[in-house]
Amino acid sequence: MAITRRKLLVQLAGATAVGISFTPKVVKSRPNGQPQVVGHATKYIRLDHNENAYGASAQAVARLRESADEANLYPTGEDVLIEALAKYHGVNSRRVVLGCGSSEVLRMAATAFLQPRHQIILSTPTFDLIRKYAEARGAHVVQVPLRKNYSHDMSGILAHARRNAGGLIYVCNPNNPTGTLTERKEIEAFLTNLPSTYHVVIDEAYHHYAVGSGAYASFIERPVDNPRVIVTRTFSIAYGLAGLRVGYAVTSEEVARQLKGDSLPFGINRLGVAAALAALEDQQHVESCVAKNEDGRQEFFNQVNARMLRAVGFHANFVCLNVMRQAIDIIEHYRKNGCLLPPPIPGMPNYVRVSLGKPEEMHEFWRIWDALGPHPMKM
Repeated sequence: MAITRRKLLVQLAGATAVGISFTPKVVKSRPNGQPQVVGHATKYIRLDHNENAYGASAQAVARLRESADEANLYPTGEDVLIEALAKYHGVNSRRVVLGCGSSEVLRMAATAFLQPRHQIILSTPTFDLIRKYAEARGAHVVQVPLRKNYSHDMSGILAHARRNAGGLIYVCNPNNPTGTLTERKEIEAFLTNLPSTYHVVIDEAYHHYAVGSGAYASFIERPVDNPRVIVTRTFSIAYGLAGLRVGYAVTSEEVARQLKGDSLPFGINRLGVAAALAALEDQQHVESCVAKNEDGRQEFFNQVNARMLRAVGFHANFVCLNVMRQAIDIIEHYRKNGCLLPPPIPGMPNYVRVSLGKPEEMHEFWRIWDALGPHPMKM
C-alpha cells in the first residue's frame, strides 16, 4: 500500500474517532502518561502531520484576522500573490501557478499530462498523492524502490521512462516520509537524459529544511534549461499555514498555461491569500522556525543515540525512526498514551515517521517510548 495525503487523513480520522473519549473524567496529562481531557474530548499530541510546531508568523495571523470580516466575499487577490511570488523567486509572473495547497497543483499536473497510454513513475515509499490522480486518469503507475540510502533511484526511474511512450515523473526532494535527499547533480543528469515525452514534478515542500546541505539546491533558485520541469512549493510547512491550503508551482510559461487550464475556480480562499502574502514578507519567522526545527532534530538524534536506536531524515521537519519492531504496534502504544503518529510506511514495516514538535512534546514522546521497556537489539 502507498502513502497518500487522502489515505493518511482518512486513517487518522478513523484513529482519532476511536481515540476520543467522551467521559467527563478529567485526566492530568503528561506526568502519568494519559492524554489530556479538555472538557469532554481528549486532546492528543499530534506528531503525525508534519506541521510547523511553532505556527504561523504574527504578521500572517494579524493579516488573517483583518481579513476575517471579508469571509463572506468570494476570493480575490490571487494575482497579487502571484506577483509577490514571482518577485520573491525572480521569475516572470506567467510562470507561477497557484493551487489549493501543492496537492491541487499535483492534480493539475496529472490532468494536464497523463492519458491512459501514459505512465507515472515515482519512488516508493514517497508522498504519492499524485499516484491517485494518475490512476483516475487511467495512467499506468510504476513505483521504483528507494536506494539503500533512501535517495531516489534516478537511474532506475530513467530506465523505466525509456521503455514507455511518455507521461509524468514525480520526485519529492527532500523525500517524505524518509526526510532524505537525492543529490542535485543526480537529478540534473537524469533531466539531461530524460526523453522529451515526459514532464517532471519536483516537489520541494520541505525545501527550507534542506538549504544547508551542499548536496541540495532548489530548481527554482537554480533552474535548469528544461521547460518540462514543474517545481512545487507549499505554505503549509515552514510558513505554518497548513490549515489555509495555499501552494504553488514555478514552471515554464507554456506548462503554466496548461496547468491553469484545469485549476479549481476560487480554489485559493480569500483568507489564505492574505495570510500567504504576509507570511512571504516575514522571512525572519521562517528562518526562526527552521532554526528551532534544526535544534529539535539534533536533540531527537541525541535521544536516538542514547537509546541505541537508528533513524534517518536530516532534511525535514520530521524524522524516520527505526522502532526495532512492528511499527503498527508502536503507533497503537502511542495512541493509547495520548500521542498520534502516522500509519505504517509501505515497505518499511519497522519505521515510524515522527513529526518534530515543541521541546515539551518531544520530551513526552520519549517518555512514552521509555514506557515500552527494553527494545530488541536485532535490526
